[in-house]
Amino acid sequence: MRIRATVAAVTGALALSAFAVPAAQADGSAISREDTAKVLDAAHAAAAKSGSRAAAAAADAPYALDVSISNVKINSGKAIVAGTTKQVTVPTTFTLTHGADVDVTAADFLVDVEIYKGSYAEPDNILFGDTWPTCRVVTTTTASCTGTIDARPGEGELWNTDAGAWSANAYAVAFNGEDPSSADFDLTKVGYAEQAKVGSTKLQRYSRLTVNASPEPVKKGKTITVTGALTRANWETNKYAGYTVQSVKLQFKKKGTSTYVDVKTVKSGTKGALKTTVKAASDGYFRYNFAGTSTTPAVKAAGDFVDVK
Repeated sequence: MRIRATVAAVTGALALSAFAVPAAQADGSAISREDTAKVLDAAHAAAAKSGSRAAAAAADAPYALDVSISNVKINSGKAIVAGTTKQVTVPTTFTLTHGADVDVTAADFLVDVEIYKGSYAEPDNILFGDTWPTCRVVTTTTASCTGTIDARPGEGELWNTDAGAWSANAYAVAFNGEDPSSADFDLTKVGYAEQAKVGSTKLQRYSRLTVNASPEPVKKGKTITVTGALTRANWETNKYAGYTVQSVKLQFKKKGTSTYVDVKTVKSGTKGALKTTVKAASDGYFRYNFAGTSTTPAVKAAGDFVDVK
């Protein structure tokens, strides 16, 4: 289980490694995120500059690694949508460009793209993959890499305020045969590179929408009451809660046709409740359609058929 840490008042990219990280990678790598975090911390401390992307020349700092990361895509450009309990895993892809002297195929060369909420200097939260990305050599100085971002809303990794826009940062660490657990570990022989805001994504709270049109059957010209509810994941209670004061369209599809048409717009009320009335005109399907917001994805209810006599 990964535990979200409360962000302290730290400066620069140091905040990005201030979160709790697993003692070892899920893929069994000998070098853990905790080891790479220590390297990043040392580089940030040596640079003593907010958001610095290269280690300063110092006796106790890693050297600047000739590596850059570009063409970052999180979840193929789509928003990351998380429910209340189920782990969500989405892909990341990026291009790694490096100097000819950098061995990106080495077992102790590690690269990653993470996402963070808030500012780069003082992030509110960070998400990363359970395993390290893998890279395929394309040329002598470029590689194509794939990884993941993993989120566990059921384990306290997300707060409701985390919904919305996130940014991506990237880093690479070349240990060059140095053992971080050894007493003879020489940090100056370790290479380091880091980039902020290499990409962006949205993290959204999974939404649900229901509809019920009654009575059924109904005589032509009589009143039909259409109810429903718009709810979304609450990451702090691990339950679904009403999404209030949202505009939701009531739509109708006449029997024998394939297209829904807008009837009216309804505002969601207490607990996300939806309710309105229409006059029965012909057989068909009613549904509610929510367009979505920056924090909550669009959702359509399954159509509810009404038989008009």
